[in-house]
Amino acid sequence: MRLERRTQSSLALLLAAPIIAIVIALALSGGLIALAGVNPLDAYAAMVKGAFGSRLSISETLTRTTPLILTGLAAAVAFRARLWNIGGEGQLYAGALVAAWLGHNMAARLPTPLAIILIMLAGMLAGALLLLGPVLLRLRLGVDEVVTTLILNFIVLLFVSMMIEGPLKDPLAFGWPQSVPVDSDVMLPKLLSRSRLHIGLIIAILAAFVIWIVQSRTVFGMETKAAGLNTKAASFAGIKLGRTLLGVACISGGMAGLAGAIEVTGLKGYVTLDLSPGYGYSGIVVAMLAALHPVGVVITALFVAIVFVGADAMSRALGVPSFIADVIVSISLLTMLVSLLFTTYRVRR
Repeated sequence: MRLERRTQSSLALLLAAPIIAIVIALALSGGLIALAGVNPLDAYAAMVKGAFGSRLSISETLTRTTPLILTGLAAAVAFRARLWNIGGEGQLYAGALVAAWLGHNMAARLPTPLAIILIMLAGMLAGALLLLGPVLLRLRLGVDEVVTTLILNFIVLLFVSMMIEGPLKDPLAFGWPQSVPVDSDVMLPKLLSRSRLHIGLIIAILAAFVIWIVQSRTVFGMETKAAGLNTKAASFAGIKLGRTLLGVACISGGMAGLAGAIEVTGLKGYVTLDLSPGYGYSGIVVAMLAALHPVGVVITALFVAIVFVGADAMSRALGVPSFIADVIVSISLLTMLVSLLFTTYRVRR
């Protein structure tokens, strides 16, 4: 038996791969739920009810989906060009910190729409600059960006801790480590009254469609695809890999930074060290489940949000540990990797 590369993968196979991966992951996770003494079907029913059973649960699921879309796009854009950006978490916090500072100090100086746009762009710039360093190190010195972006996550968190305990500390927080609050005028409008759902969801979806158009309809998009498929062939064809990777870094880091800015101005209103429950790392899972397709990222981000929000409700209703959500997402990633193997190769006798 041997693996033979497919000359072309059918659309049906590409669409079926993530569905099969998720079904297998749910089946395997169901075995663990059964070991806990709970019927897996009852557990999954409780999970779906917890994610969509009420107006509040739907809004919370969509609220959780928003940063997952953006960090998923950050990973998908980078991975497509074989730029292994593992620093989405740090880039998210960089964007959040810049957004909090601008939202507190500059809101009164500009009209509200212009101030919001400036805050979003500044968050994107902060995330992009944080990724440009590792990319330049790779291009100039051959330093592995997996290591540098991962280490930067911890460096940025330490820097955020220093800032919210020092220059940006809120004097009215009664000693709690949080940044100065964002002015209420530049907080993102709500999509639903009496909920936490804000227009950041629309911004994230629009970003996914814009990136899809750029990747499929522009020269830069074709260059990033070529760089990801074969760097030597791309260079031989005249593609400037350095310029291409720097452009990819700006988009990838910008999406993660935008996620942080939106979390601050749309939800929290200030920065704390628990602003993100690991959105930067979850975005990698979202991107892989979507097979690095920007539109697919929207769908898989919703799936991951359903798992996380529904698992909490399932835990309260049936006593199943909420950590099963992390298990489901992790197994989904593994099964998706196997599915991608069989979409790329076929088994020959």
